[in-house]
Amino acid sequence: MSILKINELEKHEEHSVVFPAFSLEVLEKDVIAIHSSTNVMASLLKLFLGELSASSGEIRINEQVVTKSKQAYFSQVGLFLLNDGLYERLSVKDHFSFYKKLYSSGLSIDEGLSMTQLEAKRNVPISRLTASEKRRVHFGRLLFQNPALLLFEEPDQNADLETKRVFLKLVRKLSEKGKGVIILTGNMESALAVTNKVFRLDETGLHILDVVSDEESADALSEGELKSEDQMNEDEVIVQPVRFEKIPTKVNDKIVLFDPTEIDYIESNEGQSTIYIKGEAYPSVFTMVELEHRLHPYGFFRCHRSYIVNLQKVREVVTWTRNSFTLVLADAKKSSIPLSKTKMAELKGMLGLK
Repeated sequence: MSILKINELEKHEEHSVVFPAFSLEVLEKDVIAIHSSTNVMASLLKLFLGELSASSGEIRINEQVVTKSKQAYFSQVGLFLLNDGLYERLSVKDHFSFYKKLYSSGLSIDEGLSMTQLEAKRNVPISRLTASEKRRVHFGRLLFQNPALLLFEEPDQNADLETKRVFLKLVRKLSEKGKGVIILTGNMESALAVTNKVFRLDETGLHILDVVSDEESADALSEGELKSEDQMNEDEVIVQPVRFEKIPTKVNDKIVLFDPTEIDYIESNEGQSTIYIKGEAYPSVFTMVELEHRLHPYGFFRCHRSYIVNLQKVREVVTWTRNSFTLVLADAKKSSIPLSKTKMAELKGMLGLK
């Protein structure tokens, strides 16, 4: 059953596109993460809160729309906002007691304390809690509210290990109960720690990432190799090599696959190659030589011993001296990539310049 439906939602600011029209459906038990920049995340949150009007499209939570009935809409969604406040003089137990009465919850206070690992802090005033413990009090509020959809803004940002564990257990429990969960984050590691269903939202739209665990990728490879051997033995068919269109990167114990056209540049440092995409760094599983070979057909250029650049992302070639050159990219940070003297000559030849 569908809990959330986002239909052709689009947002512009003056003459710029925050994000183009996209649609998304969240079903019962779904846990998804949306990875985006701070600006995109802020706009999306305000749209969920009804504080901002969409350029087009709408958000429906259990068929409720914020512009038609705020009370009905907000009864279906629980929000964890990074800068939410608490009553500092009240104890943890007092807060949970207040939430229990406010939402007429059947959850006991002891259950709430246990699920948030705050039993030892039950009588401690909020003012004496750490920032991470305060965050767990907010998690407790959502447990007592018991909405159909839960939306978290950067839930583990600067949180301690215990709070991260509590959050992961909480998400699993919510999913088991048939809730829909959305995590909004600018940190890919945070997204992948919670779910393999990760989307990226930016000025080009909403894109789902190809994510597998190390074990899944190894199993798939082994299965593919065995199948090829069986086919060759039984049918004596020679299987032609298939061109691999995606570039794998490592994030924790997950492998994330990116389209080559998404990559801005690649840097090598102390033998480790790192792929940069929209200002974020992802460790590569390949060497620079392997990446150069794989990416050459897509317009990538080895501009320096330690750099490979996507020529489609280059905005300027800057000459500092006769022997010093820099490539300036068209990304948000206007990244500067060194261009060696020998590679400058090669690049001029590629561009047909003298």
